Amino acid sequence: MGDIARTLYTADQVRELDRRAIEDSGIAGITLMRRAAGATVDALLARWPGVRSVGVYCGSGNNAGDGYIAAGLLADRGIDVRVVSLGNPNKLGTDARAALRFCERSPAAVADSATDCDVLVDALLGTGISGDVRADYVAAIRQINSAGRPVVSVDVPSGLSVDSGQILGIAVRASVTVTFIGVKRGLLTGAGPDCCGELVFADLDVPAEVYDDLPPSVRQLDFGECLALLDAREQGSFKNNFGHLLVAGGDVTMCGAVSMAAEAALRTGAGLVSVATAASNVAPILARRPELMVRGVSTDEELDPLIDRASCFVLGPGLGTGEWGRWLFDRLIASGKPGVLDADGLNLLAERPRAQPSLILTPHPGEASRLLGGREWLDDRFAAVNELGRRYGGVVLLKGVGTLITGPGGASLCPYGNPGMATAGMGDVLSGIIGGLLAQGMAPQHAAELGATLHASAADVAAARDGMRGLIATDLMAHVRALLG
Repeated sequence: MGDIARTLYTADQVRELDRRAIEDSGIAGITLMRRAAGATVDALLARWPGVRSVGVYCGSGNNAGDGYIAAGLLADRGIDVRVVSLGNPNKLGTDARAALRFCERSPAAVADSATDCDVLVDALLGTGISGDVRADYVAAIRQINSAGRPVVSVDVPSGLSVDSGQILGIAVRASVTVTFIGVKRGLLTGAGPDCCGELVFADLDVPAEVYDDLPPSVRQLDFGECLALLDAREQGSFKNNFGHLLVAGGDVTMCGAVSMAAEAALRTGAGLVSVATAASNVAPILARRPELMVRGVSTDEELDPLIDRASCFVLGPGLGTGEWGRWLFDRLIASGKPGVLDADGLNLLAERPRAQPSLILTPHPGEASRLLGGREWLDDRFAAVNELGRRYGGVVLLKGVGTLITGPGGASLCPYGNPGMATAGMGDVLSGIIGGLLAQGMAPQHAAELGATLHASAADVAAARDGMRGLIATDLMAHVRALLG
């Protein structure tokens, strides 16, 4: 089931998996409910083995049924369990009503509040929620969040859209989320990771054939698998075997971004890296990294030979949106060569939108909103990245927690990275890494996927060694090289 745990589904797809398990594989719904409750109890007791009291908040759907059985199982172990029920018992489905009866036969007690318990269980709302959370559930979620207790969410933190990762007005902030049968895509991007806490997957012993012929919504990337697509180096290799990348950008006083992107490309293994920048930036870039070939450019005659020699380019770091940046943008785009478009390169494209099938676009949310003409797209990161791909073609990498990538090979999600990456220059290093991989001959989508997982994994190594706070972009360079081996 390892591949299943890395496969991401929409809520509708998980409901289809649930239907197949019940109707095609003959697993009773109440059996799945018992297994889900058991997995929840196991996760809770593994993390808080000495727990003496547990408060279980239940709604009115099947999610509540999981909660009722979990409450009964915990109470039967001698734990003080208090159950707070918000839903109308008459609206429970057949299986959830059976779960409620099981709970009622146990020593679990009914309560109006359980915020003084050692651990709280959130079984209020499941995957079927649409629209903002209703007022009575808002009050319960606020009660849970303000209790200051560890929280275990059943399948999904209540109030979180499992399709988009968007908070629907308010959502539970869980310590642990135990999700069942299929991992829901919204748990891993947007607000999902902050709401989920630690994510635990339980397949509930559903047979593997249940998953057959149901294509995933998104693939969760694995760094090792992405790295395996990068060709090994032969003993007789020389620099021209690994491409010539042109990094273009760095207007006057803006040499830092283009310098970091170019150095990241070298550290990723590009054979040759040239930099086209403002003349005043040449000396400081060379002083930092003499292995780069740096040229000040201001005319077609100075720039065009650099474009001709390059196998691909990175355009945008430190570019600016002035006359010089617009000239550089127009010349590189007109070349038709493959490349990475980032930063102000994306902002200039947003001014004159047109398809760029040979490019990898790497927007952060603000740049994505400009490319799409409105921030409302960012309520759903999956919709945003898919629309960017539809409008602009090529490969699109939407940065952020749970970075999303879409291209001819479908959609994927990078599960690595940490909040320490929220600092200046990280995107410049990422664009250089992807450009360096593109120069070495990787297909654009593979370069974007390996680039994203390598960049985030390097940040995770750096954070584990020295902490997240104070992490800076250039801290990643040594780790990028070490991870590539």
